[in-house]
Amino acid sequence: MRAFNSTDHLVGNMQGNLPPEAQEKLEELQDLQETAQQVAAQKQEAETKLTESQTALDELEEIDEGTTMYRQLGELFVETDYEEAQTDLEETVDTLEVRVDTLEKQEERVQQQFEQLQEELQQMLGGAAGGIGGPGAGGA
Repeated sequence: MRAFNSTDHLVGNMQGNLPPEAQEKLEELQDLQETAQQVAAQKQEAETKLTESQTALDELEEIDEGTTMYRQLGELFVETDYEEAQTDLEETVDTLEVRVDTLEKQEERVQQQFEQLQEELQQMLGGAAGGIGGPGAGGA
């Protein structure tokens, strides 16, 4: 994932000196930064669940179909059959693959919006904000 560096230092240092339009763009950049962090967290969670579900599905293939199996339902374990477990896991994997793909596309859109807004702000400030910590400018 590309990192969105904080724009907090700019707000503190420049907020009083910025024209209202530039201040508004800077606030939009901060909002996009928050959105990007939320999307990244959601994507990471979905990827983790996807990996777990794929691993469970792989493990299921190693189990004899006649084996008694249980699935967790809240605090309880309820008996389930092989076919139902396999179908449920396959559906979960499919759903999570779509979710991860959707979140990747959302990440790309936020990245593009951030870069566009950053460019507009730089132009507005006559290039003086060339070092605004944008996406991909280092970090995790």
